[in-house]
Amino acid sequence: MSRNARINSLLLLLVAALAVIPLALGLGDHKEEPFAGADGEAETAITEIDPDYEPWFSPLYEPPSGEIESALFALQAALGAGVLAYYFGLRRGRRQGEARARERAGAGRGRPGVRGGAQDAGVRGGADGGRD
Repeated sequence: MSRNARINSLLLLLVAALAVIPLALGLGDHKEEPFAGADGEAETAITEIDPDYEPWFSPLYEPPSGEIESALFALQAALGAGVLAYYFGLRRGRRQGEARARERAGAGRGRPGVRGGAQDAGVRGGADGGRD
């Protein structure tokens, strides 16, 4: 197993443990809503400290139910993940394109020690002419 595969497996195991351990240990069982968000926890703490507290702002949009609020949060997370995936994919594609361009430029000049050109396509491997 390669080093990257081990690291990825370890990270996947860590994420799974972060999701399962709180449920297995029963964390939050003493609360009415065991895994409520930080906003609700902060509101509860503030009203316990100062019952007369008035918020400075009110929300621009209040979803009609918790399910819709959860769906909007999931949509926001999915859009964010999509933007990040696009960015990292674009970066990787550019890096691979630059590497191929450098490889072609080095092969075209006939520099010693640099393989390239049509005569080496079979040597580099595969029916695809050595493309990664």
